[in-house]
Amino acid sequence: MKNVQPQGSHFIDGAYVEDTAGREIACIYAATGETVATLHAATPAVVEQALASALRAQKEWAALAPVARGRVLSRVAALLRERNEELSELESIDTGKPIQETLVADATSGAEALEYYGGLTATLTGETVPLGGDFVYTIREPLGVCLGIGAWNYPTQIACWKAAPALACGNAMVFKPSEVTPLCALKLAEIFIEAGAPAGLFNVVNGYGDAAASMVSDPRVAKVSLTGSVPTGRKVYAAAAEGMRHVTMELGGKSPLIIFEDADIENAVSAAINGNFYSTGQICSNGTRVFVHEAIVDEFTERLLERTRTAVIGDPLNPDTQIGPMITETQRRKVLEYIEIGKTEGAELLLGGTAPEGGGFYIEPTIFGNVTDEMRIAREEIFGPVLSILTFGSEEEVVARANDTEFGLAAGLFTKDFTRAHRVVAQLQAGTCWINEYNLTPVEAPFGGVKMSGVGRENARAAIEHYSQVKSVYVAMGDVAAAF
Repeated sequence: MKNVQPQGSHFIDGAYVEDTAGREIACIYAATGETVATLHAATPAVVEQALASALRAQKEWAALAPVARGRVLSRVAALLRERNEELSELESIDTGKPIQETLVADATSGAEALEYYGGLTATLTGETVPLGGDFVYTIREPLGVCLGIGAWNYPTQIACWKAAPALACGNAMVFKPSEVTPLCALKLAEIFIEAGAPAGLFNVVNGYGDAAASMVSDPRVAKVSLTGSVPTGRKVYAAAAEGMRHVTMELGGKSPLIIFEDADIENAVSAAINGNFYSTGQICSNGTRVFVHEAIVDEFTERLLERTRTAVIGDPLNPDTQIGPMITETQRRKVLEYIEIGKTEGAELLLGGTAPEGGGFYIEPTIFGNVTDEMRIAREEIFGPVLSILTFGSEEEVVARANDTEFGLAAGLFTKDFTRAHRVVAQLQAGTCWINEYNLTPVEAPFGGVKMSGVGRENARAAIEHYSQVKSVYVAMGDVAAAF
């Protein structure tokens, strides 16, 4: 394995920064448990340097012509594509995800976001509102310094999904990766400088929760965008609200995948596999509650088991590997505990459920049958490769059961009846839905949840509304009337 130790723990004002006074951050390769890099968490001095340089760079960046800002974002996209193999290998080391996934789903999707917003930048204009003789015009303005807080499952993609719209609108960003995956965002920061971004425009501050908390409450931060769990979201949202900061919260889910009796079985099984076992189940929008119509549940289950048994578990850097390890030993223990809970509650363990022998944080793809709505494995987010099969009889019944959750991130369904498909989607309480597909998230489409799964939207033009504000200017063309 190549050396992945970065030149410093943080990237601030165009250069690597180190402060060994900070608490150690061990970067663990999940496939073996070995430490592949050691960083140090941000001290207050590092946080101060990051925010001060971002504040300065934001003014410089916002003063550029929008087309010039777009040109820089497009250059970043081009460099990400050019270095996709190198960046994908780093992502696999950082996260434990198979290289066959990272090559197509991480730096590449980040490049798509930067390319999309690079092209959109010059179109972010105001409007003119005629009022007879008088009129109003609007100006779309940046918010200022934005704080991005990332999750560990898609470190490169999440950094790009937050930075691209923020920078397109004229903001600067300080990005705080998960302490579990601290490496990838540093490379992205390097590429921003190489592409011509002002020093300080995209800073990376590594650290633990205290580093993020200190920035969430800093008066120089105008916007906070978090990808994470619901408990973390509650804390960050509350802290941001103290200063009336703008927020985007992309949080967890317990999403339903509904398979109607007329579904194409092979496609439905493919979606269930992708929506539960891709990235070893560590995806917030996963369809972990698989509702299958009682008329086809036996056929669906048999085919799902048959195909899942062929999954290749192994070294993430081996291109043949399809299932990598969990991110940490702690996460693996949590998932194994949920598997025991499922068995205790009476669910039928059909496949997997154990950790393979050997090194690393591996766990087998796990499938439960005869799951009922009140079971914890059907109500709580597990964030691992655990699929629950529930049966249903009618459309009305499955819609009610699918919506009976505090979450509302995503939902999907499979049917050949498109009238039913649109009718059901209209009733599902979820921010992102799929018909005859699952978990595809193109940058052109808004992504986000409802209920406890978050507020705001990432991607598409919708994200522009969350990284900018509108100023209205009333222009009078005549005299001013007054009572006296």
